[in-house]
Amino acid sequence: MHHRPVETLPKAHLHLHFTGSMRPATLRELAAEHGVRLPPALDGRRVLSLSPDVRGWFRFQRLYDAARSCVRTADDMRRVVLEAAQDDAAEGSRWLELQVDPTTYGAHLGGTVPALEVVLDAAREASATTPTAVAVVVAASRTRHPLDARALARLAARYAGEGPGTVVGFGLSNDERAGTTADFAAAFDIARRAGLACVPHSGELLGAGHVAHTLDALRPDRLGHGVRSAEDPAVLERVVAAGVALEVCPTSNVSLGVAHDLGSVPLRTLLDAGARVALGADDPLLFGPRLAAQYRSAREDHGLDDAGLAALARSSISASRAPADVRRELLAAVDGWLAAPADG
Repeated sequence: MHHRPVETLPKAHLHLHFTGSMRPATLRELAAEHGVRLPPALDGRRVLSLSPDVRGWFRFQRLYDAARSCVRTADDMRRVVLEAAQDDAAEGSRWLELQVDPTTYGAHLGGTVPALEVVLDAAREASATTPTAVAVVVAASRTRHPLDARALARLAARYAGEGPGTVVGFGLSNDERAGTTADFAAAFDIARRAGLACVPHSGELLGAGHVAHTLDALRPDRLGHGVRSAEDPAVLERVVAAGVALEVCPTSNVSLGVAHDLGSVPLRTLLDAGARVALGADDPLLFGPRLAAQYRSAREDHGLDDAGLAALARSSISASRAPADVRRELLAAVDGWLAAPADG
């Protein structure tokens, strides 16, 4: 059976976190530079395996915070963005929506506004110097007060745009068990009025009931993960009917203990129901594999042929906030990939 390489399949990448996109080698260099002692689990030589409970999430968050503490200067931040674009480009990603919470970096850069401006500036530079165009999703944290989320939504709205180097979405991340989802509705209303995509995390650590609640409370355009909507056909039907795209990150599901192995991720259930699925890598720094590996898993663990992979790539492009002309160009490039002969 001949397969076309997944790395050359043009695609959009809609679920990648700023800190979690870091190369292990870059993290080690920045840690040495800033005198940070990294936990052994962050040496980049092992894939994280956690329990899907509060303890597992706490361990994940501790590692994530240790990595984040190594990114201190504007140059550090620019480097992370540029390397994320370079790594995405090598895997066929032509449009990247990089998710960042600028408040966590504001302490070193004189505030949240300068931190976001550095990321946007780096996104413009990366878009000009790599084959991957980079836009930004500003994400609030569920662990902080909903008023913080509203302030971030207003900031995101100020920088809202359509092309590379602009803010195109507003997210809500961190432990789904923290905070009350409905309390963040006002922040999402601000983002929606500004024309931003509403992309909260939901339906990975918690099940289909949380997805239903998020649909009611936040009226999302996409869900970060949303994979567990597969556990309730009625909820999945709601997701499909609303046209809400799911940013499914298989490696993350396995590392966080949500799925036993890659074959257990309910990708087929979601696709068979008609869900729009965009595969993502989430936090490759912690989970190991990057974007192309998620497409390889769709092929190897779920039996998708090249036409099925092309359909996933099209979903990622159509669910993105890339400008219309960019989407058209990318969709045509997917057709070109499929029309080319498969190599041995």
